[in-house]
Amino acid sequence: MRKALLPLVPLLLAACPQAEQEAPPASAETAAPAPPAATRDTVVLETSRGRIVLELDPGKAPESVANFLKHVRSGFYSGLIFHRIEPNFVIQAGAVTEAAGQRTSTVYPVRNEAQNGLKNLRGTVAMARTGDPHSATSEFFINLKDNAGLDYTAPTIEGWGYAVFGRVIDGMAVVDAIAATPTTRRGPHRTYPTVPTVITRAYVGAPAPPSQ
Repeated sequence: MRKALLPLVPLLLAACPQAEQEAPPASAETAAPAPPAATRDTVVLETSRGRIVLELDPGKAPESVANFLKHVRSGFYSGLIFHRIEPNFVIQAGAVTEAAGQRTSTVYPVRNEAQNGLKNLRGTVAMARTGDPHSATSEFFINLKDNAGLDYTAPTIEGWGYAVFGRVIDGMAVVDAIAATPTTRRGPHRTYPTVPTVITRAYVGAPAPPSQ
C-alpha cells in the first residue's frame, strides 16, 4: 500500500512473598478498589461524506498512536482524500490531496507494532507502509472486512503485517459509503475515486469511556 498499504513486551510476573501467600484474603470492606480503566483518545475525521470517529489504542500501539496524533495535531490530514478505494478490502488516506497532488510527511518512520495482538478486523485502523516493514509515516487505512492476511505472523518481510492502532467507533456507514465510490486505477496499487472524499478536518476529540 504506497505501496504504503499498504519488541514484544516481556511478560512480567509478580513474585509473592511467602508471608503474603499465607495472609488471609482482605474482606470486601478493606480491599483496595481496583484502579479505574484508562480512557483512550479519539480522533474525529470530518469528511465531505460525514464524520468518522476513531478510538486509538496507545496501550497496544504507543508509537503508532503518537505518530498519528502528531499528524492530526499538525493539521497534516486536512485537505487530503481517501485515495485508495478497494471494495471488500480497505480504504486508505494520508498522502494525496484533492487536486491529486502528493503531500509528504517529514516525520521519521515508526517501528512496526503489528506484534501487538490487535488484528486487522472490519472497522480497525492500521498504519500503511511500503515494502519495508518499518516505513509507516502518515498513511493509514480502515479495514472493510476481516483481513487476516494483513496480520503479523513472523518477523520477516512477508510476515510483519500491518500495525493496527485503533478502531472506528462511529461512522462505519460513512466508511462503507466511501468504499462504494466508483474508482479509476492509477498505477498498480492505487484506485482513485472518481468523486473524492475529502478529509476537511481531523482533530482530537473527547476521551472515549473505558472499555468494560
